[in-house]
Amino acid sequence: MMNPQPNSLGQYPLDIHLNTSRPVSALQKRWDESDGSMPAIYLAHGAPPTLDDSLWSSQLFAWSQSMPKPKGIVIISAHWEDAPTTISAPGIQRELVYDFGGFQQRYFDLSYDTPDASSLAADVKLLFSGEILHEDPKRGLDHGAWVPLMLMYPLADVPVLQLSMPTHEPEKLLALGDRIKTLREQGILIIGSGFITHGLRFLSGEFFSGKVAGGPGWSVDFDLWAADALTSGDIDRLSSYHKAPGMPYAHPTVEHYTPLFVTLGASGVPDAGVEMKIEGFSYGLSKRSFATR
Repeated sequence: MMNPQPNSLGQYPLDIHLNTSRPVSALQKRWDESDGSMPAIYLAHGAPPTLDDSLWSSQLFAWSQSMPKPKGIVIISAHWEDAPTTISAPGIQRELVYDFGGFQQRYFDLSYDTPDASSLAADVKLLFSGEILHEDPKRGLDHGAWVPLMLMYPLADVPVLQLSMPTHEPEKLLALGDRIKTLREQGILIIGSGFITHGLRFLSGEFFSGKVAGGPGWSVDFDLWAADALTSGDIDRLSSYHKAPGMPYAHPTVEHYTPLFVTLGASGVPDAGVEMKIEGFSYGLSKRSFATR
């Protein structure tokens, strides 16, 4: 569905999703202290056409509905690699980052105006006391953040702060997650956003056509390897991803894989294993997404 077409009423799948999910989201229970800590999650964010994938959008929305609506969201996306660690502009006048090309113009016309996140930014800054933390006054949310969040929280009624990914070293990313883990006790949902496999350059046209289910061998092999290592909480194996089956095709660059270490670090118990929430493939790439235990 790289170029989805509207139905007879002029509605795209995204329009239908927003029309049906917004009333449900309005009734969603909001987090309070009786709910305990919010989880830390890792999700596959796909590309802009994810917004018009009826199955994927319903899966992401159902996942959001299985949790209380968070007081705020801190998200680390594959699409913002910057060191030292930097936070996005917290105010309400933020432009989205349309960091993609080759898609329909209407994706560039979308907006996702979330509430002011200044209070959340202040809480994050306290956790970095004594460490360097930059703030980019012009940085908005990139598509690794706003695409899945538009589907999960279609009313854009949750403050969102994006955190840059300053490194790809697993130990340092685990430590970054550990640094911010206490936010979960305050009702903050921590999200690592990437893609379990991301070898776009190695996909053949049959997968982009949507006519072939599943994925190529290297994508399937890496996905199964990751699922086993994640479920068993094998941090050492996950950290040695360059030795995994399907490499380097699954990740010619690793920025879509490594956000999962922030998620695991934010769990407080990285080796406790995870709960799979979404599985399957889209255009040959793994949609595998999980919540920490």
